[in-house]
Amino acid sequence: MKSVSIAAAAGIAACSVGAAEASIRPALTSSVAPGNHASRRSPLGAAGVKVAEGDLAERILDMRGGAKARARKRGGRTATLGSLSSGAEKKTATGKKKVQAAAMAEKKATGAADLMTKYKAIPSLTRIYITSVSVVTLFGLILGEELAQGLFALDPVRTLYGFELWRPISAASFLGTPSISTLMSAYYLYEYGSSLERAYGSAQFLVFLVGQIGLLSVLSVLLGQPFFASSVITAMLHVLSRSMPKQKVKWLIFNVPYWSLPLGLMASDVLQSQNNPAASVPHIMGILSGHFYFFHKYVWPKAGGEDWLAAPDFLRRRLDPDARDNSRKSLDEAIRKRKKGKGRKLGA
Repeated sequence: MKSVSIAAAAGIAACSVGAAEASIRPALTSSVAPGNHASRRSPLGAAGVKVAEGDLAERILDMRGGAKARARKRGGRTATLGSLSSGAEKKTATGKKKVQAAAMAEKKATGAADLMTKYKAIPSLTRIYITSVSVVTLFGLILGEELAQGLFALDPVRTLYGFELWRPISAASFLGTPSISTLMSAYYLYEYGSSLERAYGSAQFLVFLVGQIGLLSVLSVLLGQPFFASSVITAMLHVLSRSMPKQKVKWLIFNVPYWSLPLGLMASDVLQSQNNPAASVPHIMGILSGHFYFFHKYVWPKAGGEDWLAAPDFLRRRLDPDARDNSRKSLDEAIRKRKKGKGRKLGA
């Protein structure tokens, strides 16, 4: 019924428009006919005919509900799709500039270059250890826990009798499944491993890493720990914290003394494991091995003992040539300052 009524209404409207056109056209025709005296007296002449036809077209469009004729030329030129698209800046339908693929590629290249610059700025041994931890942890996640245990875990029998000599290094490089503790350990490895190597030199840092891997391998076999990467990081924290124990550092949202940072990392792991005391064992191992190194490297020599953990000279020449030059310059400068002082004559 609605379609019938709409069609009837449309027919009535068309008839009324047609009747209006029929009523207007004869009047216009009679006014511009060749034999009409009014057209001969009109000062407009042919121009009047064109204006009348234009008025007729506008009236017809008004009756049909159409839009009036609009001027399309602006500034003497007609806008076309080609002229709009040939502008210097391409814009979207909302008027915003289009994001160019070249600009996005340049930003990506700049971000990758910045990342590589930061990676290369890490001290050499810390960078190698971070790469080892990343690769072994990633492979452990891909292979699964069971295969990771069989391939990377510390097994003294397979290490000694099967000559699988990579196991102590892989056990020191696997951080475990992703968690908040894993992310914190990775950050501590980057931050405090870099600080330790910059403070004591690459040669001494290599002695530290080799000593920690050897000592922690023995402790892991005795305590049944297949991996000890978190223990190595805790040992780094402990050595740095003993060097400046009262300095304030930020841990999570708290400012705590440096000596408490390894304990805070251990407490967070225990809380994440639902108060399981076994989660504290790797950190206790790290604190013990780190304290062993700190005592024999810094405390025992001050008490008159021998510094048997000092880096050999060939390692210092190989890994720390700049440090040797700097120490020689500082020694020469100290001697020069002493020579400048005025001495006193004997018997004066």
